Amino acid sequence: MVIYDQQLSLQELGRVVFENEPLALADSARKRIGHCYDFLKRFAANKVIYGINTGFGPMAQWRISDRHLSELQYNIIRSHATGAGDPLCDTDVRAVIVARLGTLVQGCSGIHVSVADLLVEFLNRGIYPMIPRHGSVGASGDLVQLAHLALALIGEGEVHYRGQWRPAGDVLREENLAPMSIHIREGLCITNGTSVMTGIGLNNILLAKRLLGWGCVASALVNEIAGSYDDFLSEEINAVKHHEGQQAVAAFMRKWLAGSRSMRDRQAELYDGAHDGEAVFTHKVQPYYSLRCVPQVLGPVRDTLANAESVLVGELNSACDNPIVNPATENVYHGGNFHGDYVSFEMDKLKIAVTKLTMLAERQLNYLFHDRINGILPPFVNMGELGLNYGLQASQFTATSTTAECQTLSMPNYVHSIPNNNDNQDIVSMGTNSALIARTVVENGYQVMAIHFMAIVQAVDCLAAADRLAPASREIYDQIRAFFPAFRDDTPKYRDIARTVDYLMRKNIEL
Repeated sequence: MVIYDQQLSLQELGRVVFENEPLALADSARKRIGHCYDFLKRFAANKVIYGINTGFGPMAQWRISDRHLSELQYNIIRSHATGAGDPLCDTDVRAVIVARLGTLVQGCSGIHVSVADLLVEFLNRGIYPMIPRHGSVGASGDLVQLAHLALALIGEGEVHYRGQWRPAGDVLREENLAPMSIHIREGLCITNGTSVMTGIGLNNILLAKRLLGWGCVASALVNEIAGSYDDFLSEEINAVKHHEGQQAVAAFMRKWLAGSRSMRDRQAELYDGAHDGEAVFTHKVQPYYSLRCVPQVLGPVRDTLANAESVLVGELNSACDNPIVNPATENVYHGGNFHGDYVSFEMDKLKIAVTKLTMLAERQLNYLFHDRINGILPPFVNMGELGLNYGLQASQFTATSTTAECQTLSMPNYVHSIPNNNDNQDIVSMGTNSALIARTVVENGYQVMAIHFMAIVQAVDCLAAADRLAPASREIYDQIRAFFPAFRDDTPKYRDIARTVDYLMRKNIEL
């Protein structure tokens, strides 16, 4: 069980979101929430506080009478449940719920503790509100999508429960859960903030880090297939380039390739006079950039993902609604913590990094497929009869087109602000759009990487090189060959691609 107090790590979130580990609120977190609520209840009397006794957004100039205060909170939920498009997957909804709890446990929101308890019950019982993809401009956070979360909490709308879409009220009754009650500002508190973009963004980081690990493994295997000289990974050459990511990638690949009988020792082969008098070398003295520049290409990807993790974990463990209630200073502060710029900017950088990772995989794939470039493999790693059979020729079309889509999607979204809301929201982050586009890029990267690994294992068999692989490489080869056997005859490959994507997403390899 993961206990949430005020801080949650990316690894802990991953256990809750991807491994369905139960989550519980620390007693200290529940006390902070309760203390803040008690203070706000006392403080709010006879004061004008946004979203408690005023309208919302540009309607804040209208004071709401006491008899309508509860109705006001229900109205923001119902009026803003206007999302469109496909619903978020269960995994993303789980991350959204955790991210919303991340704001509440800071004790700055003034909501009743029962709301946090209900969110925990939704998470642990597998009750997933229908949250559409489209609707957020990223300020005041994710109003529309979070309204759909709140709609389920009050027993309205739909939830995904045990594989079926059901009315939220029916599921609450079956689970003996009371709907969320309005005490002071629960409607605004749930709908206001960056929790949707943050939840999706954190999942993006988890998946992208895993994809980066696979990019390093694929690069190691391709260099084994090519019989590359190993000094491009040496500590000596990478230490003089003062970038943590480059050094980390090189160190990972050195460790991964330990015991390989395919990599070549430059000192032994070229420095000790074994090739004296040889005018033309049959083996490349230096391989192509996509093989020997891996630390320099993937190092920045690693560093970008590390920075994104730091920023989004910070966002997860922040109070991102408005206003902020501070019992310590006995005051309520109005501002813009709901603005999603931090998340939006990092998601743009993440998708650029993942696109470059995908481009590297596509170039390595081309190396394996192009016989006049590699000089050791049949075209398209075709183990059948050339001309009659086609190997993985057509799979390259998929990899190339998918990579091209990533390149197009890598244009920045962070700067695409459009004023709206009667110009109250005159500059916005588009953070959720950024996170969703980044997710498409990450998923595309897995598809290209899957085709790449199918080509890698086929290339290994073309050369009968399995026994010369490093032990770590051999293990991956054996695992993939268990569900994707070597082939000569032409067969549809779309199911094999899907199985390989699933394998890569499920197996965690991190730097």
